[in-house]
Amino acid sequence: MSKQTEKIKALVEKRELARLGGGQKAIDKQHERGKYTARERIEMLVDKGSFEEYDMFKLHRCHNFGMEKKQYLGDGVVAGSATIDGRLVYLYAQDFTVNGGSLSETMAQKICKVMDMAMTNGAPVICMNDSGGARIQEGISALAGYGEIFERNILASGVIPQISSILGPCAGGAVYSPALTDFIIMKEQTSYMFLTGPKVVKTVTGEDIDAEHLGGASVHASKSGVTSFTAKTEEEAMDLIKKLLSYIPSNNREEAPRTECTDPIDRKEDLLNEIIPDDPNQAYDMYKVIQAVTDNGEFFEVQPKFAKNIITGFARFNGQSVGIVANQPSAYAGVLDANASRKGARFVRFCDAFNIPIVSLVDVPGFLPGTGQEYNAVILHGAQLLYAYGEATVPKITITLRKSYGGSHIVMGCKQLRSDLNFAWPSSEIAVMGASGAVAVLYGKEVKQVKESGGDVKQFIAEKEEEYTEKFANPYQAAQYGYIDDVIEPRNTRFRICRGLAQLANKKQELPAKKHGCMPM
Repeated sequence: MSKQTEKIKALVEKRELARLGGGQKAIDKQHERGKYTARERIEMLVDKGSFEEYDMFKLHRCHNFGMEKKQYLGDGVVAGSATIDGRLVYLYAQDFTVNGGSLSETMAQKICKVMDMAMTNGAPVICMNDSGGARIQEGISALAGYGEIFERNILASGVIPQISSILGPCAGGAVYSPALTDFIIMKEQTSYMFLTGPKVVKTVTGEDIDAEHLGGASVHASKSGVTSFTAKTEEEAMDLIKKLLSYIPSNNREEAPRTECTDPIDRKEDLLNEIIPDDPNQAYDMYKVIQAVTDNGEFFEVQPKFAKNIITGFARFNGQSVGIVANQPSAYAGVLDANASRKGARFVRFCDAFNIPIVSLVDVPGFLPGTGQEYNAVILHGAQLLYAYGEATVPKITITLRKSYGGSHIVMGCKQLRSDLNFAWPSSEIAVMGASGAVAVLYGKEVKQVKESGGDVKQFIAEKEEEYTEKFANPYQAAQYGYIDDVIEPRNTRFRICRGLAQLANKKQELPAKKHGCMPM
């Protein structure tokens, strides 16, 4: 055997050793926990045979607390490039079989390398988190590593899409990298995210709580809004990433991938002519409207379990990827609150950053009143949504279906926030407030006089409400001033959106020169 052959054989053996991570026993333990290994996860996600690994032979340099005896090739993270549906991506997966996936200085270097490459080459970066946090034995060097990663997350924001999947523990400072990315997918039951764990919580506050109820997938999906999606299995998590990527471009200089449209753009949907109830206080399902107008009724919802009074997600019109923001009348009457506002604002800003047009479907009676909202800074969160719409330079089409009152009318993509096309259904009510509130303000004295004279107060109020509705609670007042471009027949909504998007295909709009705005937070 020649020396060259021996060296090649040694290389092959070294690669096989690296692929074992923390060893077969550790891999078996990972499987017993119901989790895949880092490499198994990557192979599950990417096109077959496309993964190219970097820094497979990297080792940590720590000699504290006996760490010199715990050396594993690759040092706890698998990083490299691949393709998904033929598109270039960069990705890294933390390897829990190596020192519990704890972050070392050299691990951070590996992660930063692929993030830098993603930025240079204009490709999305995907991270798979399964880590016990910073490697305590390395002290401040591990923390510095996190700082390096966070800085790259910040610089990459709005330049390339960043997607995080949480497939195991993610605690302490480690949570900030996913929080800085665009989308988070959490695996149910096995993943959790929190700054301080149950033991610390118990010590400091006396609160007795387990990891799942403190920072599990269900908590962050429905209560905090930290995660964008949840998945029952790791396979489902990978499918969600693939589907998400199909709607978004590789970077901020490209357009999202177009697909062939098999659904006629002039398809009329008679259901929409009858979907608005005669009773203005009666709910209907906005999902039915979305399904009626999008290509083949497809809709990929973002944050489906959080702030259900507003709907956000991706769809296609004539094969073009579009972001949809819609009020949901069947959840809290579609009112805006603090959570709905920040959910909508975040989504609008992502779409704007990555050249994805925004279609808004409006049926909003106002902002939710009460001390709970005011103390939770609903003013600032509502301003975030306002800011996001006003700042966005992508094509914006707003359809008002029914109610659009007061401040909530303004923040949902009105004409004054540089919306390009504003349409309204004949059933729409665009006014400062609803009829009952308006009558109470406008005719307070008269109501008192009728009451004192023994007249029929209810009849008087009903007459005035009808009069107000007829005069103001309709789309024609707004259309009269040019705030609505056209009042359209509901069944033609799909066609008007598709034609509008075609018209706006070459839209160019600039913001005033500045370092950045100061968005209300």
